[in-house]
Amino acid sequence: MTTKTFFHKLRSKYIWLNIGLMAVVAIAFVLAISIGTDIYTHHGEAIRVPDLQGKRFEDAQQLLKSSALDIVVSDTGYNRMLPPDCILQQTPEAGERVKSGRCIYVTVNASQKPTLTIPDIIDNSSLREATAKLRILGFKVGEPQYISGEKDWVYGIVSRGKNLVAGDSVPLDVMVSLQVGNGMLGNEDDIIVTDPEYPEETEEMPDVMEEDPFEEVIE
Repeated sequence: MTTKTFFHKLRSKYIWLNIGLMAVVAIAFVLAISIGTDIYTHHGEAIRVPDLQGKRFEDAQQLLKSSALDIVVSDTGYNRMLPPDCILQQTPEAGERVKSGRCIYVTVNASQKPTLTIPDIIDNSSLREATAKLRILGFKVGEPQYISGEKDWVYGIVSRGKNLVAGDSVPLDVMVSLQVGNGMLGNEDDIIVTDPEYPEETEEMPDVMEEDPFEEVIE
């Protein structure tokens, strides 16, 4: 193809018509993607998260539904001053702006006080080991009570004046104390020292010494 022929075809209306159609299609495709993305992601739309704390779960659910938001229970807690099944905490917090369809995660007040189970630490753990294990499990550990026994060895667990054993349940907010040895012997282990016994003296003592049965022989 010569240069003259190329420029002649370039001036053809069919070529420019095709180029124009391709440009229109490309622009329409870009606009469709942009609009579709905005619709899918709710671009520019923001909903203020309502305050759910203190509300019953059903009321909070209806409130969020009316705002095109969802609710999910992520955890439970306990507050004896509030009724069961009410909202204790929420994420995102009240006042934040989110898109419609967003899930609001809430912590709901339990109907009963949560309890913890006493682990097997009596007579097989030191004070340090037992304290660390209890705190990891969520117990509130008070000052230890020292009793006679091996130093810092755990002999018991006490809560509200009651002796506990492995497997007992304790309310989450109740403090427990460990009974540990103070390194001293108890009364039952004291060493008893007694005086040696001597034979009793008789009332009648001989006035004279017994004679020697052997006589001295003089030659």
